Amino acid sequence: MTREVFTDRDRRLLLDLLRTPTVSPLESGTASEMPGAQHTYATAAHEAGLHVVQHAAPPAECLAAGAVPSTVRAAGEGDPGFLSGQPSLVLRLGAECPRENTAMFNVHLDTVDGAVPVGFDGRRITGRGAVDAKGPAVALLAGIRHAARTEPALGGEVGVLVQAVAGEEGGAMGTYGTRPLVQQGWFGRLNVFCEPTGLRALRRVTASATARIRVDGAGAVDDHPDRGDNATVLLGFLAQQLAAALDSADRPGRTCIAGLRTGDTHNRVHGTGQLLINLSYTGSAEGAAVERDLTEQLDKALVEFATRFGTSREFARTARNARDITRLDWIKRGLPGLDCTDPLATRLCAAAGIEPWPADEPGFTCDAIWMDGVPDAATIVLGPGSLDANNAHAAGEHVHLHQLNAFASAVSRLLVEFAREHRPVPEETAS
Repeated sequence: MTREVFTDRDRRLLLDLLRTPTVSPLESGTASEMPGAQHTYATAAHEAGLHVVQHAAPPAECLAAGAVPSTVRAAGEGDPGFLSGQPSLVLRLGAECPRENTAMFNVHLDTVDGAVPVGFDGRRITGRGAVDAKGPAVALLAGIRHAARTEPALGGEVGVLVQAVAGEEGGAMGTYGTRPLVQQGWFGRLNVFCEPTGLRALRRVTASATARIRVDGAGAVDDHPDRGDNATVLLGFLAQQLAAALDSADRPGRTCIAGLRTGDTHNRVHGTGQLLINLSYTGSAEGAAVERDLTEQLDKALVEFATRFGTSREFARTARNARDITRLDWIKRGLPGLDCTDPLATRLCAAAGIEPWPADEPGFTCDAIWMDGVPDAATIVLGPGSLDANNAHAAGEHVHLHQLNAFASAVSRLLVEFAREHRPVPEETAS
């Protein structure tokens, strides 16, 4: 890998993008500068030989589709300008090619919330999105540029598409970014989703369902706690019961007993509150099974609570009312998982010197889930750095120049191998 794959110009572009706020409005509650960031990205991509084929807001009907998280629906219903401020960009290298001769790369330009100072110390770049995923986005352009100089078929007989999307962060799960683009046909025979994987090709992408258990009862003052429905005791009990019941090593996915909130004061019974539970899974069948399991275990836990506290002086009322004041709904559910078994992905990665993701290491969730069930579309997740070591979603997010260089070089090698395998064979040679 040569130093020149990721250049000083690429570094300046990345710093410019990092200074452009593109926090998901689902996290910030305010509009971002996503259209401007995409314009900056498209301008730089043009210098690498790519041109814009689509830059548009997602269709309004995407919010009514199945598996759209309730938070996304609410954002769209509450703000008529929500989708127009979250467009997605599609770029193409050269002319349109048949899908079987096309490679697609997907990268998201939105970020999570949380200020991280933008900086460069000569070796390391800091800023929100440095590794997830503005850094990979810029290194991707560098890799495509390098590959096109190396392999003349790219942009001619072999096509390259780039999706630069919004709607990956904030729990959007690609429902208004990547998913509509895939439904519109913007994908290829090879599809690479740029996320931090330590330059290992991940082909197993999890999804998750988020359950919300809400208690809506009557509060009371601390002098008469028996006159109120104690959401704190009830939700605390449910959290422990469900943690034990759903703590299983028999399935690949994981159970996260997450936020519990009732109130902040010490001198009253809080009658309302909620408990959040996140359930990851590797495929649709496992997802449906774990949803059923949670529903059944919640019912059992409510019965146990009524039995346990039915004769209590302070909590008998809560025990009597527990079933009536407790509701289960789903912030998100029904999302697909991805397990790509297409041998093309294995073959190309091996030829390009890209190591596979370890079989015993769990995968993670990203927009690649929307390639599930798409025929003849080998899909991997690949990118520089790691979510943990590079502090993605945390304070001090950063990426090293050598990591960006390595990713750009890997993209170049992968594209060259794809082009060599998928360039059309001349008729006289075929005969």
